Formats: sequence, structure tokens, C-alpha cells
Amino acid sequence: MNKNTPSVHNSDYPRVTLTEFRGVLFLHLGTDWIQGAMRLGKPNEIVLDYVQQMMIWMLFKDRPSHIVQLGLGSAALTKFCYHHFSESRITAIELNPEVIRICRNTFHLPEDDHRLTVLQADARNYIEAKKYRNEIDILQIDLYDEQAAAPLFDTLEFYKSCADVLTADGIVTLNIFGNESNRSKSIEALQACFDSVAWLPEVDGGNVIVIAFKESPSIGFEDLYRRAQTIRRKTKLKSERWVEGLYEWMRGS
Repeated sequence: MNKNTPSVHNSDYPRVTLTEFRGVLFLHLGTDWIQGAMRLGKPNEIVLDYVQQMMIWMLFKDRPSHIVQLGLGSAALTKFCYHHFSESRITAIELNPEVIRICRNTFHLPEDDHRLTVLQADARNYIEAKKYRNEIDILQIDLYDEQAAAPLFDTLEFYKSCADVLTADGIVTLNIFGNESNRSKSIEALQACFDSVAWLPEVDGGNVIVIAFKESPSIGFEDLYRRAQTIRRKTKLKSERWVEGLYEWMRGS
């Protein structure tokens, strides 16, 4: 990183710092771990590969009514969903108020409106409050503290609550960052709570994206690849690689 910007800090939460390198602005929580990124010339693009992979649910659902993001990061997913799913309601949950503030001031996160709601709240409390409501179509989970050692709330009970808030054909995408033993534990817990669970090959130095279905989908790889081509043409996401990753997972499972 070759350019540092002043940090912002609330003593109750990890310090938010920014660095810039070759036209990309990175968000950190008091350490060198990257918690989000934005290309300055194209603020609504998703820069990081693993964050793009969090959108893998697009292969299976094209018109979700309600998309929920747990962990705002640099707001890349929230902005992308807001701009590309004009009929969807978008909710983002973030505990650190400084992350929300800097996303609004620096990372081009829109203000709340009739479609977008950004809540300063605990993600586990939010999910528990909506337990059994079956109202969320897509749940995107990228929850880490400043040390980024393992996913927060990485328990069977939390994942069961996540399944409970989903609609009948709801989907979860989850970023798992950590060592292999932690990863296996997370996947086993998800498999106990969802009808079908798959994951993509590791990218960006340790991130593994998992997709979990409340109801297992029935679709062939030829159809998935055609959908991926359409997604790439419309959004420039590397969606064909998602299908290749799912095929690799299937052959190895």
C-alpha cells in the first residue's frame, strides 16, 4: 500500500483505516487485513474475487424480494445489489458505526430510501429477532472482527437461525476465512442446517465462499453455464468461474 489516509475511530469499536494502491481504496479494521475494497474510477464494481463469488446465488435466483447483508465491509455487495436488483429490498447490518459512516462518506454507499436500509446493529440479534419469519430470500454473511481469524457466530445455533429466517427456497452465501480445521467445522455446521451445501475453490489468500440452500436446487451444469454467461454480459462478474468451481466441488465431493 503506498498511500495512507487518516483513520477514524470510536473507542468502542476497532479503528477504521484506509489505504490506496493503484487506484483501489482498501478498508481495514486496525490491522493489515483487508475488509473491503473499491476501485476509485468505478465505485459500483466489485473488485475482490471472493466478494464477487458471494453473488453466486445469482445462478439460482434472479428476482429476490429481500436481500440481507451481514457485515457491511466497504459496502461492495450492498451497492451492487442496490444498483442491479431494482425491485429488491436491500438490508445491511453493521455493528461498527464508523464503518457505516465511512461507507457513506467515502465508498459511495447511498442513503437509505424505500429499498435500502442500513442498520447499526448486532448481526446475531438481528437474525434472532427475525427467527421463523421466513422472509429473507438471500442472506450474505461476511462477519469478521479486526483479527479476521474465523467467522463470527460460527455455531450450529446461529446457522440454524439463519436457515429459519429464509423463505422456502432461500439461499445463504458465506465467506469462510481461516485454517482448514475451522473451515471444516463451519461447513459441517452448515450441512446440519441446510438441505444442500457447496463451496468454491479458495481465492484471495484464504477466502472460501460457501453457498447453502434451504431447499436443494434442481438444475444442470449446462443451464448454470448459460446463466453465468448472461450474468457476465450484464454485470462483468466472473460468473463462469463460479460454475467451474461448483463442477470442481462436485467432482471432489
